[in-house]
Amino acid sequence: MLSNNDIKFIRSLSQKKNRDESGLFVVEGEKMVSEALSSDYTVEKVIYMDEIGEERMSRITQLSSPSPVLAIVRKKDHKPLTIECKGLYLALDSIKDPGNLGTILRIADWFGLNGIFASTDSVELYNPKVIQASMGSLFRVQLQYVDLAQILEDARKSLMIFGTFLHNASNIYKEKLDKNGIIILGNESCGISQEIEKKVDKRLYIPNFSYSDSCSPDSLNIAVAAAIVCSEFRRISV
Repeated sequence: MLSNNDIKFIRSLSQKKNRDESGLFVVEGEKMVSEALSSDYTVEKVIYMDEIGEERMSRITQLSSPSPVLAIVRKKDHKPLTIECKGLYLALDSIKDPGNLGTILRIADWFGLNGIFASTDSVELYNPKVIQASMGSLFRVQLQYVDLAQILEDARKSLMIFGTFLHNASNIYKEKLDKNGIIILGNESCGISQEIEKKVDKRLYIPNFSYSDSCSPDSLNIAVAAAIVCSEFRRISV
């Protein structure tokens, strides 16, 4: 049975400062808990609705409605993500939306990327919305928060740096791509920052095929763009 103090503590993990202090985060749902238990993360506690009742489960859930199972998981101290001369990586420049980051993790997992580098001002990995959107990929894809400009500068010695842009770039469908490299994805509103743009070796864009010139969308969602770009890079290695 959960005490009121237990409930208060679990509820507190919805806030970043409490996740940072405790080193713990919450995952919910049968699939997500199963993924956590199968991973190399440490699961501290598993709580089942059948055991505590729907009323108490509704008090600790971070979702709109309680799921049958919830787990408290310890954050993992990853080994530093190293850049090899071969491999495909993503670099995230100030990604703010947790749903986007979670989906990008899932995309990186699907396409077998070697890892993700994220600027330190990007959304937190253990944000509840990131966790849910990742659908378990959080437990398989390594993401490291870094000084992105420095990492890219160092990486240019061994890998090509590709940047995704809306203008003044090469059509990704006509460009000869490399199966190795780092793909930069920029902020949802502002795109790639000027500092990071200076590190780009090859500028790419996804062409707009809209039939309407007057009211076509001005951009793609960043996670959608990530899926298209990763698919193109992987297609050449098949």
